[in-house]
Amino acid sequence: MSDENIALVTGATGYIAKHVVLELLKSGYRVRGSLRSMHRADEVRNAVRPHLDPAFDLDAALSFVELDLNRDAGWTTALEGIDVLLHTASPFPIQLPDDENELIRPAVDGTLRALNAAQTTGVKRVILTSSTAAVTYRDAPADGVEFNEVDWTDVDHLTCLSYAKSKTLAERAAWSFVDTETAGFELTTINPGFVLGPPLDKTIGTSMQVITRLLSARDPALPNLGFATVDVRDVAKMHVRAIDRSATHGLRILAVSGFIWFQDLARAIKTAFPKRKIVTRVAPDWLIKVIGLFDKQIRSITPNLSKTTSVSNDRASQLLEISFIQPEQSAVDTARYLIDHKLS
Repeated sequence: MSDENIALVTGATGYIAKHVVLELLKSGYRVRGSLRSMHRADEVRNAVRPHLDPAFDLDAALSFVELDLNRDAGWTTALEGIDVLLHTASPFPIQLPDDENELIRPAVDGTLRALNAAQTTGVKRVILTSSTAAVTYRDAPADGVEFNEVDWTDVDHLTCLSYAKSKTLAERAAWSFVDTETAGFELTTINPGFVLGPPLDKTIGTSMQVITRLLSARDPALPNLGFATVDVRDVAKMHVRAIDRSATHGLRILAVSGFIWFQDLARAIKTAFPKRKIVTRVAPDWLIKVIGLFDKQIRSITPNLSKTTSVSNDRASQLLEISFIQPEQSAVDTARYLIDHKLS
């Protein structure tokens, strides 16, 4: 698309969203970002400005609107004149709430508000940020078989906690909307794994707190836990490249570089920063489960202890031509940012 096209990015203060905004601006789009409070507009401007040419007219290219996932007000007005909607907004807590509907309702209802407004205003292209959490919480495939885009999380599965349920139900709602309505737009979902990579500012999101916890040596040992990981810079590229590629219409696209154990992630950071105290020993699963009885953050990971989750990135590699940054590099780059900016 040309520089005359306007993209709306919901939840523009988010970790992924800021990178998406930057990638759009660098690709010639004008961007309208949605915020829950206009007081945070300068946060987004200040995050992207250092990564643009000094002569770039950011005031002309980037504007903001106030929207709330839980309220109807403003959605249709916000999407007037928009060519492409990138719906990235969804709650992502470091610890799970006692009431799962605190996650599910904003995720599902916010998605439907965005899609209804897109339909009403004649938006032609929608990119929805989903998650591998909407894919992998189910019985594992046969040995040697990777999860891919045809797999869906079973929301009744023992391992499916409220975050995975919220992402699954929100994405299901989006595809159901397209299937049952005359939507008038083409939908693609991008489903990232565990997202690492340097943020654009000092606003630290949930995934960053995993690295800050590691850098602080808070825990005497690590859980035997692994991640299907992706770099935030690759996720942003996927969102923007998908806009113009008709081969991605109507598809889910998994965003995963590879699987890495927490211990290997820690070792990569320790190698890069040998003066830092980085714990690399692994605790037995039974001990982590006991700790989880008293620590909600730990409790949320116990269903995935000692579990390898292999996820295919073939579709992303082929259709979007992404050469993924490796998990170890993402971890080191994240740690370097946090250390350099005295955030850990």
